[in-house]
Amino acid sequence: MDLRRLRLLHELARLGSMREVAEELGVTTSTVSQQLAVLAREVGADLIEPSGRRVRLTPAGRRLAGHAVTILAAVDAARLDLDPQAEPAGTVRVAGFATAVRRSLLPVTADLAAHHPAVRLRIHEHEPAEAYALLAADEVDLALTYDYRLAPAPAGPTVEATPLWSALWSLGVPADAPGATGMSPEVFRRFAAHPWIVNSRNSADELVVRAVASLADFVPRVEHRADSLELVQDMIVAGLGVGLLPADQPTLPGVRLLPLTGPEVRLRSYAVTRRGRGGWPPLALVRDLITARAANP
Repeated sequence: MDLRRLRLLHELARLGSMREVAEELGVTTSTVSQQLAVLAREVGADLIEPSGRRVRLTPAGRRLAGHAVTILAAVDAARLDLDPQAEPAGTVRVAGFATAVRRSLLPVTADLAAHHPAVRLRIHEHEPAEAYALLAADEVDLALTYDYRLAPAPAGPTVEATPLWSALWSLGVPADAPGATGMSPEVFRRFAAHPWIVNSRNSADELVVRAVASLADFVPRVEHRADSLELVQDMIVAGLGVGLLPADQPTLPGVRLLPLTGPEVRLRSYAVTRRGRGGWPPLALVRDLITARAANP
C-alpha cells in the first residue's frame, strides 16, 4: 500500500470530506478521489461509498483508516528519529473542557505560531465523556479531560492519560449567607436545606457533592444544572442555590467561596491520547508543550 494514499484515507476519516482533504493537503479533489480508488484496488475492498452529496467510509475503509493512523505515526516517528531536526507538520484536533483550553492550550498557540508554524490546532469545547467518545471514534487526536479526587474516573486500557495540573474547589454561596468553617461535611451541613447547582453535561461534581453530603448525613436537593461556571455564579447571586466553584478564580461581588478541607475537593486534569497514537510528531509536540506548561505555570 502506498503511504501517500493511506494518508489521504486517514485525512478523509479525520476531516469527513474530499474537499477538505484536498484543501488540507494542497491537491485537487479529483486527485483525492483517484488515489483512493487506486488504494481500494490495492487492498481489494471498497473503501468509500456515497452518502448524499458526499462520501463516507465503508466498514473496511474505517478499519483501514484505523490501521493507517498507527502506520503513519510509526513512519513519522522513524523519520523524526533519523532526522531530529525535521519539523512536525499537521493539524491536531483537540477536544477539551473550557478551563483546560484556556489554561493549557491557548497559552501554547503563540509558541506554535512562532516556532512550529506547520502545526495547527482545531479546538472543540467538550466535557470529558464527550471528549472520550470523540477520541474513541478517532474524531479528535487529543482530549483534555478531568476528574475529582473524590470521584476518580479511570481512563481505561485503550488510552494514555498524562496528568497536567490540579485545582482546589470551594463551595460557592451567596455573599450574605451565614459563614461556615470547619471540615467539608460541616460546611455542607450548614447548607443542607438549600437547593444545589451541579453541572449539566458531566456528573463528576454531582458525585462529589453527594459524597461529601453523605458524610454530613443528608441528601442534597439538586434543583439546577448549568455547564457554565459564570452561569452558576449568576444563579448563586440570584439566590437559586449553592454549588462548587474553583477556589483560584475570581467571583462575582455577590458570591462568597467557603474553603473545603477534610476531605478537600480537588479537580485533576489530564491530556489523553489513544494508546499507540501519541508518537505522531505534531501530537507529541502539542502534548509536550502543554505538559511542560503544567509543570512550570
